[in-house]
Amino acid sequence: MKKISTLLCVSWLIAFLTSDFNATAQPCEDGLSDGNLCLNVNQYKFFPSADIGGGIINDNWGWVSPETGREYAIQGRSNGTSFFDVTDPVNAVYLGNLPTHDFEILWRDIKVYNNYAFVVAESSAHGMQVFDLMQLDNVQNPPVQFEESAHYPGFGNAHNVAINEETGYAYAVGSNTYAGGLHFVNIQDPLNPLPAGGFEEDGYTHDVQVVVYQGPDADYFGSEIAFASNENTVTIVDVTNKDNPQMLARETYEGYAYTHQGWLTEDHRYFLVNDELDEANFGHNTRTYVWNVEMLEAPYLVGFFESSIPSIDHNLYIKGQHCYQANYTGGLRVLRLNSLEPIDIEEVAYYDIIPEHNNVQFTGSWNAYPFLPSGTIILSNMTIGMHILQPDYEVVTSIEEDQESQLPRLVVYPNPARDVVWVRGVAEDAEHLALFNLAGQMVWQQEARRSHESDYEIPVSGLPGGMYLLRAGSQSARIIIQ
Repeated sequence: MKKISTLLCVSWLIAFLTSDFNATAQPCEDGLSDGNLCLNVNQYKFFPSADIGGGIINDNWGWVSPETGREYAIQGRSNGTSFFDVTDPVNAVYLGNLPTHDFEILWRDIKVYNNYAFVVAESSAHGMQVFDLMQLDNVQNPPVQFEESAHYPGFGNAHNVAINEETGYAYAVGSNTYAGGLHFVNIQDPLNPLPAGGFEEDGYTHDVQVVVYQGPDADYFGSEIAFASNENTVTIVDVTNKDNPQMLARETYEGYAYTHQGWLTEDHRYFLVNDELDEANFGHNTRTYVWNVEMLEAPYLVGFFESSIPSIDHNLYIKGQHCYQANYTGGLRVLRLNSLEPIDIEEVAYYDIIPEHNNVQFTGSWNAYPFLPSGTIILSNMTIGMHILQPDYEVVTSIEEDQESQLPRLVVYPNPARDVVWVRGVAEDAEHLALFNLAGQMVWQQEARRSHESDYEIPVSGLPGGMYLLRAGSQSARIIIQ
């Protein structure tokens, strides 16, 4: 189970929100969860698209309220944007809908900055919607119809938007401006977004990640760098000076078909990329390309990891030592990055939402958002709805954590549970085991034994269904009671 920080434990124990849905968690048992193929991933809850505003389900993102600690999911649709309170993921609540600014269209993208959501779409007059997320803490009688808080009309359509939260700049890509390249927007005052220039030297950009660079290339340390996926190249641009952006590198690779999207490792040494058309064009299985970007002016392709299935890869993100991928018919795929040079990558979990096949088709999973502090994953299912998932493997949040932690793993089973929960792996220095509900109330406690040779038994049949937090000294684990 995931190691949980003190701050996160506190956030889970803040004001519990109940739901009108009679949700039942679907554990991964014998390779199946709610009829879907699975490995080390449980489903907390599923929302059918018809119940959350309709349309085709596309991109998603997340947000944590700085006031309440509640976790929220933001799910794009072809006709709008849906908002959910997922603090207690088993009893997640659909809060309401922000209608599209223009006509309905397949492509929509969302990012977050300073407690505001920024939404773009491919429709010709959509521009960028700005939505005040703080209002989600106070929604009465959900679901409700929301209104945009502000609007940026500096472009019409845009395929995607990236935000550098450190600098307060948004980067729209694939728009009707700057030849489809980077369109800079100053969003430091979110309700008054301002145009700030652009970059079009390398033409159309399909997706981009922009960071304040903290990698090993001393010449650019502290600069604002864009890592762009430009259809047939990985293109690196220094965007520190908005009036004079500089292209540092533009590299293609053998076997490219459509360079779609990528994400940096947390140390900014490697950039993992997916190619959306190589599986169809060349007949191989899903490939994740690994680029060394330790020298920004001379990146090179290390190689690739090839999956055991042929589904098209779409979006990927990296959190700690894991890469979370949304691979259309393959669903959520989680890769552990043991080493990137030489490449040593293994698939440790998946949630396959089209169990009938893994064909090379543009249907299924669009995006998997893994960055909520609790570890909850939001997975979009284009034609069906939205899945709220729980990884059921040890999530290492950093290499240092993996190497330095000396605590044994706290194992809880069965999880979810109905009648009794068993616990093993309690550290020798634990004095008590205690179970808390999400209102912060202790509902069970037992003094730890001096010898932990036998498992601990927790009776739960009399407790209401929902998520609970088990504490054993400095160890923590989530328990779902059905």
